[in-house]
Amino acid sequence: MTTPSPTSTSSATASCTSVAPQGPYGYIPVEACNANWAYSPSFPAAVAVSTIFGVLTVAHIALAILFRKGFCWVIIMGAGWELVSFITRALGAHRQDIQAYAYTANIFFLLAPLWINAYIYMTAGRLIWTYHHQKKVWFCKAASIGKYFVWLDIFSFLVQGAGGSMLSPGNSAKTMELGKNIYMGGIGIQEFFILLFLSIVVKFMMDVQKTRHAGTGYFSERWQLVTYSIFASLVLITIRIIFRIVEFSAGTDISNPLPTHEGYAYGLDAVPMILAVGILAVLHSGLALQGPESEFPSRKERKLEKKRRKAEKKALKSMGKMSTNDRQEHQGIKEHDSTAVELNRV
Repeated sequence: MTTPSPTSTSSATASCTSVAPQGPYGYIPVEACNANWAYSPSFPAAVAVSTIFGVLTVAHIALAILFRKGFCWVIIMGAGWELVSFITRALGAHRQDIQAYAYTANIFFLLAPLWINAYIYMTAGRLIWTYHHQKKVWFCKAASIGKYFVWLDIFSFLVQGAGGSMLSPGNSAKTMELGKNIYMGGIGIQEFFILLFLSIVVKFMMDVQKTRHAGTGYFSERWQLVTYSIFASLVLITIRIIFRIVEFSAGTDISNPLPTHEGYAYGLDAVPMILAVGILAVLHSGLALQGPESEFPSRKERKLEKKRRKAEKKALKSMGKMSTNDRQEHQGIKEHDSTAVELNRV
């Protein structure tokens, strides 16, 4: 790697120096004011991970078509965002002086797991709808679980997006500190939602296990395998969240090895996400969610069902009134007969 010479300095401040790009790849030292990367990104590593996420994206597209699961577009987006992140990282490795590559790689890398999270929420809601006899866990209806947690995920997404957009190495220290705090708040919120969601999935599994046939093992049915894939994926996402919290809590300057050494980002973020997306492909939701009963009713079907229940309730109410009138009429006849008997006796 070429070391910048003193003559490469174009401007200076009290805290750092702006340095002209060096070498064929536009290398700028991380301590420079105009640095776009916190390290010199590895081109071979970025290409390798891009290839893996490319294969996983294609696999999820094929599986969504095979099992006819429209909601799988969410996991496709997650894998696709990871793919975009590492493609731009590979491009940035050979053009480190272009800020757009660094910014795009960073923001897509930070936010892609939220799509994976949302897909897990949506899968669990459909599992509860299909396999739970009450179609709900505690007070949470199956059709609402995915919706509520996805909206919470979107909230976390917006918070993390706002913070992540400020974490480009080219920004000022004050901006990066604010971005770090906002992003950490966002991933903290995300982890809280994950733990809350895990309690619901555990309760679902316990409830359904009780209603299945005696002697059924914990890994003998497809719904169980898909549920365990949810657990495994959430554990991997949690590992990634813990890494990010530790990384940013220690600061973003060059004294902190986590943000300034690319290997940590690969080992504790990229690899867990590869495993999570891979597990969700091997144990795809379509294995357990089969047939029309595995999908939530459409809005039109829900309206028709609501009208039907309303009509049934009205009919029962009318029958109740008729029964009351019949009883009153019958009581009146009995009283009339009793009166007639008394008069005959007299």
